[in-house]
Amino acid sequence: MARSTTSSTKTARVKPAASRNPLPGRLSPGMACDTAFRIIARRHLAAVLAQHEGTCRGDPDALHQIRIALTHLRTAIRFFSPMVDDALRPKVWAELKWLNSQLGMVRDLDVAIERVVAETGDELAVIAELQHWDEKRAESHRLLARALQSARYRRLVEQTSSWIERGPWSTRRSKEAIRLRRCPLADHATAQLTDWERTLLTKARKLRKLDVEKRHKLRILNKRLTYSIESLEDLFAHKALKKQKSILKQLRRAQKSLGQLNDDARGQTLAASLNEAVPEAGMRFLDRKREKKLLRTASTAYRKLDKAKTFRSSDLTPDSEPED
Repeated sequence: MARSTTSSTKTARVKPAASRNPLPGRLSPGMACDTAFRIIARRHLAAVLAQHEGTCRGDPDALHQIRIALTHLRTAIRFFSPMVDDALRPKVWAELKWLNSQLGMVRDLDVAIERVVAETGDELAVIAELQHWDEKRAESHRLLARALQSARYRRLVEQTSSWIERGPWSTRRSKEAIRLRRCPLADHATAQLTDWERTLLTKARKLRKLDVEKRHKLRILNKRLTYSIESLEDLFAHKALKKQKSILKQLRRAQKSLGQLNDDARGQTLAASLNEAVPEAGMRFLDRKREKKLLRTASTAYRKLDKAKTFRSSDLTPDSEPED
């Protein structure tokens, strides 16, 4: 990575536009949705940039954190749809999706390697297999580092920041566009959280019958709801904190189980590329007993979530307005 110094320095100069347009430091229930979107999106874009150098160096934790921040940002864009659905949004979305795909391959390999190391009982027998995994990981990281130091990445940051601050969505003059921007955050958040939770629970009732792809989509829905609730933490009234924590507990429990199932599926796919050199690699990710246990844990979490009371507008209205 020695040659990355110049490019990394250039990338470090790319900053979100927050300092040019100060906003309140916290969300509040009566805040207009356009202001709330900018606050939330800025936070997550800044979090992406904060993990850039560590990810370029190959730090697995930085890679994990940058992926979380990126998913939070993408979730915020979805959460405030259709307010932000303008002519530039598809381009911004496509570039964020590209970045996510670059990060995803290395993260999948990190998780697979951790699984191989954790389950090995014979160090000598696994050395050759780990060598192949490590070689694949090293090559994938080289490609990732190149992407993160590229002009395309710098344009992505600049374009996304500019779009958040002053994209076409923020100046459209139709009555509907103005209404969406001025809508109080608590009203929009209550409706969106309720809708997303209903959709998630409807699909979760068929969890045991879902194939790998549909189960992955359910996990994405789960993650969107979880991350949205986390992003709205400023709003929850004191009396609603217990409900918020209880709902997040079940969502995180289900997400962890679905994530492990997804990691196993990805591990099998990655192992297939090693089969010629390491024929037994894929077997490490086939465990029916583990799959049943994870499905049972997720199903139990969803049943408990289904019994919980849904969010109401009063849950997102603190007893006193926070100071800016």
